[in-house]
Amino acid sequence: GSQSPNDYLQEWMARKDDYLRVLLEREAPPSNKCCSLCNADSVVYRCHDCLGDPMFCIRCCQDEHRRLPFHKISKWNGSFFEATSLTKIDMEFHLGHSGLPCLCLKDIHEWEDLEEPTCELSSDYSAIPELPFLHAKECTTVIDKSGVHSLLIRYCQCPNAASPDRQLFAMGMFPASFSRPKSAFTFSVLDSFLLDNLECGTSAMNYYSKLRRMTSSTFPHLVPDRYRELMRVGRQWRQLKLLKWNGFAHERRLPDPGELALFCPTCPQPGINAPQPAERDSSHPDWIYARSLVMDGNFKAEHLHPTRPEDEVWLTDGRCFMVTREQYKMHLAGAKENAHMSECNNHRAVNQANASRHKLEATGIGGCACARHGCFVPHSIVDFQKGERHMNMDYALCHALSHNTDGLSRALTFYDVNCQYNKYLRRRVNDSSHLSIPAGMEIVPGIGLWHVHGHQDKCYVRYASTFITGAARIDGEIMETLWAPLNIISPSARGMSTPHRQECLDYQMNDSNFMKMIRMSGFLCRKYREAVKGVSESMTAFEKLNETADSAMVEAWVEQDREAQLHRSTNPSAMDIFDVQLQKAPTRKQQELALLSSRTGNGGGHAKCGAAMWIASGITIEELQISLLIHIRRLGKHSTETQRLEIVRRRTKLQSRIDEFTTTAVNHFGEDFDLDDDIRDLEVEFIDDSEGEGDVFTESDHDSDHVPQCNFFRPEKVVIPLPSNIGIKRCTELGVIHLVGQEVALQEGQANDTLQAIRVLLADKAVLFCTTVHPAKSQAKSTRAWTQVHSVERVIRQQTMIYSKCRAQLGNLQAHNLLEKYLRMERSHLKATAAVADPNARGQRNSTLPWFWSLDVQGDSVSSDWMNEFYRVHWLRTKALRDRWSEELLLVGHEMGWTVQFFLHKARSWLSRITHNGDPLPEGHKCYAIRQAHMYHDLAEHARASFLKANPKFTINA
Repeated sequence: GSQSPNDYLQEWMARKDDYLRVLLEREAPPSNKCCSLCNADSVVYRCHDCLGDPMFCIRCCQDEHRRLPFHKISKWNGSFFEATSLTKIDMEFHLGHSGLPCLCLKDIHEWEDLEEPTCELSSDYSAIPELPFLHAKECTTVIDKSGVHSLLIRYCQCPNAASPDRQLFAMGMFPASFSRPKSAFTFSVLDSFLLDNLECGTSAMNYYSKLRRMTSSTFPHLVPDRYRELMRVGRQWRQLKLLKWNGFAHERRLPDPGELALFCPTCPQPGINAPQPAERDSSHPDWIYARSLVMDGNFKAEHLHPTRPEDEVWLTDGRCFMVTREQYKMHLAGAKENAHMSECNNHRAVNQANASRHKLEATGIGGCACARHGCFVPHSIVDFQKGERHMNMDYALCHALSHNTDGLSRALTFYDVNCQYNKYLRRRVNDSSHLSIPAGMEIVPGIGLWHVHGHQDKCYVRYASTFITGAARIDGEIMETLWAPLNIISPSARGMSTPHRQECLDYQMNDSNFMKMIRMSGFLCRKYREAVKGVSESMTAFEKLNETADSAMVEAWVEQDREAQLHRSTNPSAMDIFDVQLQKAPTRKQQELALLSSRTGNGGGHAKCGAAMWIASGITIEELQISLLIHIRRLGKHSTETQRLEIVRRRTKLQSRIDEFTTTAVNHFGEDFDLDDDIRDLEVEFIDDSEGEGDVFTESDHDSDHVPQCNFFRPEKVVIPLPSNIGIKRCTELGVIHLVGQEVALQEGQANDTLQAIRVLLADKAVLFCTTVHPAKSQAKSTRAWTQVHSVERVIRQQTMIYSKCRAQLGNLQAHNLLEKYLRMERSHLKATAAVADPNARGQRNSTLPWFWSLDVQGDSVSSDWMNEFYRVHWLRTKALRDRWSEELLLVGHEMGWTVQFFLHKARSWLSRITHNGDPLPEGHKCYAIRQAHMYHDLAEHARASFLKANPKFTINA
């Protein structure tokens, strides 16, 4: 237990030679060459599948393997063990009489399989006598998970005997044809193939190639090819398994759409695991009984046009997760995709709607899953024809909302583009004869917490689950994780026939739901423990914040929250109270436009109008100087020729702009202005450039000229003649004091721009730590993650230096009132925290954020309106976090009860199938029903024990 893998490998190095010697000793027969059963001396056969590779005489080998037809044997030829087979030692396998020959048996195989070509012995086969199989008419090719075998099978010939294909099937071998089968697949190999396909994404071709290599490592290409038969029989086996698992062998009726699929055991399903409305506890909030759905598309599940669609046979059309084909076609034929102007950002899913790929029958799939537990909803997965269009997702959503929802009146839907999709949903449903939403069903739209940040800012408070009553703790992004296993088989399904592809995807989704079901008890226990901790921490954080707030203000905020939640469904903009409402601080461009507009409106002045543009260009030049200084400093003393050439080019461009700016200065300062006037030296505050200490702040003026042969030409250190650089006294002497006011306004806008950039960059850095650095599990991933962080840090340092320069210029312009608002940047201000990345993180308060996070509103240091607004928003968001955690704790408790009830319901359903209309079913049907009921009863007991361990107060009626 305390040893590491490397410790075991070190021990192995001392033992490998001994193990190798034993391995080679197994190639020779034992010194005592006696039969392991009868002790006869005529021992020539060894079985490699019996434990210990025992030696047998020919008679004992036959007797021992009458019910082990797939064991591999080899024959001692005097020099080595040569591969052979049981068939080559005249082993026959009899069906119908417990392995004994049928008394009515005549000549073996008086017929041939006309559906498959007869394998004649070719020159290749005759030249290789050691192949462990026979190519002869009287042999049946049986494919097992141990390889491909040729067996001499004798069928029962009694008058009441079943047909050969039924006899094979009764012995656990699925015939490849029905009239005269010459090939069959064991049940074990079919189960192994389907499991490999589920877990590893193994295609039929790869799986059969493995079987051929297991049969003959030297000549796998000479092993009979049954790849096509495997694909066909695999489809038939899937259908049988689904019918068996869902009880349709007992019910003797055809399944309805979605009835061959397994759904979530934990979502409320009235009449199955949750009470009907009349039976519910009146103390439970209405949002408890709601269906949470996530919608998404997957563009990797493409499908080519079928070559012969008229010959396709549908085995489970619409009976699992994919929708019924013909009805879906009728819906698409009558639906119209209305192109409404998007009021939000342009999203990829919308753009993809116009993608047309002529070689593809389907450009992807889309559908619904339960948002809390990640189980696909039966009969709600659709194909895309031209990308992810509303008409496709409408059909999927309507069928998802109809699955076991009788008694539910509320549904939360999370979709990447829900801000646009949900607007006209009801109208599209009402206009279609193929769509319907359950009567009285309220649909609450939401957007996943990852995708919502790709929307406009207003979408966050309107559609993020953090602010939706009853959403509890849900991210709305679980569908992305569900597509990953399907993407493994998507390449192999791309060229399948349309029914075969549907069956593969259905089987994958059904298996995904089954694995979720059997692991649900552990999942809910983890969620419960997280909820208990989250409630405690969020409650403490909210109480601390609430204690410092004025009671009158709290009452007003509570009312705002109540009104917003009340009107959210009809007016999403009501949720805007969770965001800052005051006007944002003006940017430099806005200040410049204001100056230009005011000068133009007063009439006078093209010269004054041009002065504002001239000052703005000077501020831009100072930005470029700082950027170049940082770049030169980062290169250091060992720059390459290419890097030095790039610096020279940037210096040339910068000098050209400086020359143009300086020439124009005389027009604005007047004829008395002399370029030789005393201008203070350029001062730039640097941030420490070391990659590991990105948050350290220094003021030392480093020598930026490490580039040799360029010292004579340094435009990045030239001080340009701005009013802030020549001083207010000199501006007064020149009679251009009006220029000072203009530069103050522009420098203020510049300060706002840089602070906003710093805020965004610090948020990016915090997100990188949470999503990239911390989850990195390897050195390569960690290196890439830190490279991204360092890249962001460099930009933060540049923006901070620009802000410091801007603040210094405001000081030169004696704008002391603004300096009280735009404070000095300290090293601690540039650290990324969870409060920056997620304002709703547990335990966060506004006091943990630096001053500039609450500065992005209108107002000065005297007025407290902007601080009150920031405090109000943070109070509302902290309350929302507390409410979501409280909802999570309550909801998980109910989900535990629903899960146990689901398992008990399934157990009762299986026990009720023991009889059919009061008549007892065959014994096999009865045994299977009892076995299934026992499985679900065990799941219920395991879930109950787990829940009691996590929550000693758990009751099944939770």
